[in-house]
Amino acid sequence: MGRRLPEASIDSGGKGGVIDAGGRGRHTVGMPCAPLDNPFHSALATIHAGLALRHGEVLRYPADVAPFLGVPHPGLDVAEALEALVPADDAVLLLGVAPARPPRGWLLEPFVELAQLQCETELPVIDGPDIVALDERHRADVLALTALVYPHYFRPRTMDLGRYFGMYVGGRLVAIIGERLGTPEAREMSAICTHPEFLGRGYARRLTAFLTNRTLREGRLPFLHVAYSNARAKALYEAMGYRLRRDLPFWSLRRG
Repeated sequence: MGRRLPEASIDSGGKGGVIDAGGRGRHTVGMPCAPLDNPFHSALATIHAGLALRHGEVLRYPADVAPFLGVPHPGLDVAEALEALVPADDAVLLLGVAPARPPRGWLLEPFVELAQLQCETELPVIDGPDIVALDERHRADVLALTALVYPHYFRPRTMDLGRYFGMYVGGRLVAIIGERLGTPEAREMSAICTHPEFLGRGYARRLTAFLTNRTLREGRLPFLHVAYSNARAKALYEAMGYRLRRDLPFWSLRRG
């Protein structure tokens, strides 16, 4: 049986699934969807094409990068692609668009929807520790922090997806933010997390404003995903100036 992934705490130019105003996953084959309505496939087809594992039109990240798989539209026959791309002991996640009918022997399990938020204006950056660019020299520190507060979705090579930034206090990495999904026109703010001993000091707010502003100045739209169950984080982003773009359905797919 495939490994089960826990519920999130977190333009292809072709055919796409259209999600209704409530984000309930009303997919119409043949109607185009905006790139951010299908964020996994859009990222894999554009800015992360060099990382993508591909079988026909189905794309996924290597397992040590992220557990994400993207399909261009829900009417696609994905049976051969899943056999080729998803090992027997693996499970993948889909966001926004999923096969309308999973192949025989596969189980598509819905999670709660995620809120996709975006920000169109620069944000005030509060004072705090210096923000440093994180690279290979900091990878062990990043993996230790994410293993503590952001498990399951952060993998050994997740930092290959984009730029990461953090803050050190007393020689300890206490907070990070990074870029994960995106298109040439938009970039996702991701892995926004703070060590439990340093909560309540505004570190997440400082990092989010910093990377949001940098992204806007580079001519791209900052966006992020957050679960409604993570009410504290969602309230923070909205108080800062992020606004709901739409809700996106979220699934796990594994052999059943």
